[in-house]
Amino acid sequence: MVTKMLLMFFLFLMLLLHPACGVWKTKCSLTLEGIITQRVHDFKPADYILGGIASENTVMRPFYHFNVCPSTEEYIQAGARKLWHLLSFLYTIQEINQNPSILSNITLGYNVHDTYGSEEMTSAALLDLLSFGQANIPNYMCGGEENLPVVLDETDSDISIQISTHLGIYKIPQISYAFVSQVLSNKALFPFFYRMVPEEGIQYLGMVKLLLYFRWMSIGLVAPDTDKGEGFLKTLMPLLETNGICVLFSLTISGLNRYEVDIPSDIFLKWKQINVYLSLMETHSDFFRMNLIEDIFEKEIKPKQGKIWIITAMRNIVLDLRYSSLSFQYTYGFFSFSIQTKKKIKHDDMVHFFASMQRYVYRAFQCSYSTHALSVNGWIRCRERVKLRTLPQDQIERVLSLGGYRLYKTIWAVARALNAAYSYGSTWKKRKRRENSGIQRLQPWQLHPFLQKSQFYNSSIDSVYLNKDGVLVADLDIVYWVKLPNKSVNQVIFGSIEKQGSLESILIIKEEAIVWPKWLNQSMPSSRCVESCYPGWVKLVPEGDPVCCYMCVVCAEGTISSQKDADQCIKCPNNHHPNKDQDQCIPKITVFFHYRETLGIILVSLALSLSLITGFILGIFIKYLETPIVKANNRDVSYIILTSLLLSFLSTFLFIGRPSKATCLLRQTAFSIIFSVAVSSILAKTITVVLAFLATKPGNKMNRWIGKSFANSIILSCSTVQIVICSIWLSVSPPFPDSDMYSQPREITLQCNEGSVTMFYVALGYMGFLAAICFTVAFLARNLPGAFNEAKLITFSMLVFCSVWVSFVPAYQSTKGKSMVIVQVFSILASSAGLLVCIFFPKCYIIILRPDLNTKDHLTTKRKDGI
Repeated sequence: MVTKMLLMFFLFLMLLLHPACGVWKTKCSLTLEGIITQRVHDFKPADYILGGIASENTVMRPFYHFNVCPSTEEYIQAGARKLWHLLSFLYTIQEINQNPSILSNITLGYNVHDTYGSEEMTSAALLDLLSFGQANIPNYMCGGEENLPVVLDETDSDISIQISTHLGIYKIPQISYAFVSQVLSNKALFPFFYRMVPEEGIQYLGMVKLLLYFRWMSIGLVAPDTDKGEGFLKTLMPLLETNGICVLFSLTISGLNRYEVDIPSDIFLKWKQINVYLSLMETHSDFFRMNLIEDIFEKEIKPKQGKIWIITAMRNIVLDLRYSSLSFQYTYGFFSFSIQTKKKIKHDDMVHFFASMQRYVYRAFQCSYSTHALSVNGWIRCRERVKLRTLPQDQIERVLSLGGYRLYKTIWAVARALNAAYSYGSTWKKRKRRENSGIQRLQPWQLHPFLQKSQFYNSSIDSVYLNKDGVLVADLDIVYWVKLPNKSVNQVIFGSIEKQGSLESILIIKEEAIVWPKWLNQSMPSSRCVESCYPGWVKLVPEGDPVCCYMCVVCAEGTISSQKDADQCIKCPNNHHPNKDQDQCIPKITVFFHYRETLGIILVSLALSLSLITGFILGIFIKYLETPIVKANNRDVSYIILTSLLLSFLSTFLFIGRPSKATCLLRQTAFSIIFSVAVSSILAKTITVVLAFLATKPGNKMNRWIGKSFANSIILSCSTVQIVICSIWLSVSPPFPDSDMYSQPREITLQCNEGSVTMFYVALGYMGFLAAICFTVAFLARNLPGAFNEAKLITFSMLVFCSVWVSFVPAYQSTKGKSMVIVQVFSILASSAGLLVCIFFPKCYIIILRPDLNTKDHLTTKRKDGI
């Protein structure tokens, strides 16, 4: 703390002073003791120096220096990340300087610092970068020039904020190619910060999609006890809850050793229940914390195998796993995200690569171990040798695949921006020729307009692009990492999150790409409170329980669920119905009252038989038309009744078979009119019987009403009323073919829609009215004397008729589908058969079997005796 305060004091003091080198005539004589332990930074002088700040190592590991040749193991462990970072700078700057098409006659150099994840070291590195001379004093120039146009940054969010705060004073652009917090996107606070990769939150939606794909609905969250960790939890938890994923616990870790970590007791039980954990792992310290809690849980509770970590480390974690002290025997592996690249390097190749590049780096740099008298930090400057052979081409691809690709593309984007700034006007060229004193320096603030253009991003990292809202997004690979018992690390890209056209990014998974180690279970682990609800069932969350701890209940009748853990059951389309298991909709079958089904065959046969019987009786009456029993009570009316009954039997064929427009128009109207004619004829016959009896009494004048004209008038007038009713029905709302999709759950019934139900019941009611009058008249005349009183026969026939149709109304209303048609056909046949049997069978009996009774004398004698 004292060291940091002293450093900040000197920095503030130097900012207040801006002396020129010419003020002191003697050599810079200010002497300050170094207050920070000496560290190495790599340097190459040039017209413009690109500053580089990264946290490739941590203070928990030994620092690498170029002045000794470390062992391969130590080299990999301590300096591996710094190596590829440095090689990326070396190769890219070399490539740009050798390219004549960009920055002609201008050379680029670099000044690269590793801050080791330390805020103190970051301040020291910034002090060195901002000191434009041999002494590390800001605003003090002694033999140096201001040639730092931009600083490249690959650190975590906190360090990036610290860097931005310092560089903002000088308006020097800060370009980050690390996944840092969205806080840095606030231009009001950080106006000179530019990001080359999206915000770290781009992974969060991918994490949720991954959880939903594998149906990991119960998880734990692990984060460092920092502002970053708090932001991680606050951002991710609402997103998880919205998608129905339960966070059974969230654990924040503050310490870096076992004795500083305090884990609540209830977490231990939940740790055994959960197999999937989401962890913020932005820095190497975060990875160390994860190792720490893994070690604690492995020793305390011995969890079952099957743990999965989904981490936010968008980098190569091979070395983290390779040199971790844990065996991860309970861990299936780690899932992480990375920007899509063409090739990933394997661990074995990485070891070989670092070993082969060790001597090259040692020969490439010459370190100066003497520090300047004014230096306040004691940085050891390792300067790239002037005579340096070209970097071996066979190593370039490996350098880039290790993560240097982002840095490579970033340096190239900056070079293009510098080139555009120089090409913008001719002022620089004119001044250069006139002064002939070197290059006119471009000030850092003059570079900002060129860094804000979309071309700056479009020519940068592949798979990174601006969306329609101008926000930087990227296509991501999903990487699976597993540490094997022999300490080797397996890395597999098994999925991606890619933009599809103008739509949002979608998840693409190739499970077959995951090669599970033999010592692990070959199936993907589950992480749930309960077993899944199978299709046909729906989730029901008890009150007070987490949304992922639910019960399963079967879908209601008529609904389905086609996937596991359905939130709700859905109805099938009208022309489909649920199958037996209620997990899919199947098409309904189309049905109608068909001639070929059993009941249809029975009713058709019955209608044909009754039609033949009616025709046979009509033939008998025509043959014996001169006999007394046929002539009695107006034989023409009998012919009309028989003809109406014949047509009524035949009208049932309009109800059977597939409905069509013609049959729908005719069936109800034909039935109503035919029955009205039949009942009107029976009413006319009944009234004729009564009038004939009254005419026989002395002095009665009723004989003038007896005759064909009176009976015909009754038939015509009563039938006309029904014809008018049917005409109105057809003109206002005629029947039409229709499909009933709801009466039967698995059938679509083809039927005739009556159009106007009211008119249907009006026509039926009028026919009932005529039948009631006819029954009343016949009942009153049932006891009239005579050898053959037809009023008795009419009474019985109308009793049958009325009984059938009174029963028809409730039966018709209580049935659905083709059963309605069956009820009506049966009613037509039954009522017509009742009239035929009760009225005409007794007459046929006399005509055929008892011709001796079919005489006028017999009928007349009996009538007089009766009187």
